[in-house]
Amino acid sequence: MPKVKTHLMFQGEAQQAIDLYSSLFSDFTVGATENYGADEGVPEGTLKLAEVTFAGHELIILNSPPVHDFTFTPAMSLFVDFETEPELETAFAKLSEDGKVMMPPGDYGFSRRFGWLTDRFGVSWQLNLPA
Repeated sequence: MPKVKTHLMFQGEAQQAIDLYSSLFSDFTVGATENYGADEGVPEGTLKLAEVTFAGHELIILNSPPVHDFTFTPAMSLFVDFETEPELETAFAKLSEDGKVMMPPGDYGFSRRFGWLTDRFGVSWQLNLPA
């Protein structure tokens, strides 16, 4: 049976993203990692790949050295249900720093509180407090 993982490709900022996400979510755990070696176009020892588990979901985080003509799109986002409003508000505030708010936290009729943003790395997050 196939297994699905979400793949996030960063362009040089993967370690900074992992540091931010793991500081916000206690269940954001980094498993196996691989670093770049000598002669791979980036400083030796720079994070290349990380296998991450977040709320039971597996992520593959890649640090791509070349700059591409594309980045993340908000159409693909990480949707996170929170248990309390303060948890949602804290995560929203930290993730939206130097990012873009698409829907500020509010009651949009489909949950008690919801907010949508793109963080400073370009990853789209939908943060939700279920009814």
